Amino acid sequence: MTASLIDGKTIAASVRANVTEAVDELKLTYGYVPTLAVVLVGEDPASQVYVKSKHKFTKEAGMGSIEHKLPADVDEKTLINLIHDLNADDKVDGILVQLPLPKLIDTDKVIAAIEPAKDVDGLTEINAGRLSLGKPGLRPCTPEGCVILAKRALKDGDSLSGKHCVIVGRSILVGKPAAFLFLEQNCTVTIAHSRTKNLDKVCRSADILVAAVGRPLMLKGDWIKKGAIVIDVGINRVANDNPKFKRKTKLVGDMDFDAAVKRAGAITPVPGGVGPMTIACLLRNTVLASCARRKMAMPDI
Repeated sequence: MTASLIDGKTIAASVRANVTEAVDELKLTYGYVPTLAVVLVGEDPASQVYVKSKHKFTKEAGMGSIEHKLPADVDEKTLINLIHDLNADDKVDGILVQLPLPKLIDTDKVIAAIEPAKDVDGLTEINAGRLSLGKPGLRPCTPEGCVILAKRALKDGDSLSGKHCVIVGRSILVGKPAAFLFLEQNCTVTIAHSRTKNLDKVCRSADILVAAVGRPLMLKGDWIKKGAIVIDVGINRVANDNPKFKRKTKLVGDMDFDAAVKRAGAITPVPGGVGPMTIACLLRNTVLASCARRKMAMPDI
């Protein structure tokens, strides 16, 4: 058996198409277009690529896009003052500070400065708390993308309800919020991590296995139940030993893909799986934040 690939690019494109349709409707009905502000600190190459993609897809969806690029040596007070300005700017509906930030800046303080109603990455304590309590709010983009991909991987008429979801990883960015989001879908959820005893056995019990531990190729192919859905969140750059390719490095996930594809029912590739969904869900959150702030009818996206 060979797993079917869960095409994150195609699924993300369908989410963005729904966002574009919602933006057109908001413009027609209310004469208003949502706006996203992105703050980039420093010149990290990966962050620059992400921000460029966010700007591109935001514009393509018909939304306003604002970029603030600050030098790597910017002081924390200046960054937080910028966020306060964006909080106060009524034209801005969503604020995203690109992570990671330089080491001398307290990331927690910066995130805490974002107005929760504009926190389209779902990272503030208020939005995290609303998620844990099962209350409406802005959900973290990457975990939300994982849920959407898992749903799309199911056979027609099937649902996530009752499925056993094992999440390997306990970070506040992916692992923990993903657990709450899969619980919202009535899954039975287990959070595992690098120190979990008999981790291979725990993974083998999963109908849905989410790899989000941040270690390249850590999860082995024989850790997967036959036919399970595998969502690989990991993005790790490692040495490229294949002489056919000019690049000295390549991207791999947390899952040993070549082995996993022989046992899983469906699996996300790296790259091209979860990554595109993160941006699509960011655009979706910006529209939802805009509607909530302005008391406009919430679109079904």
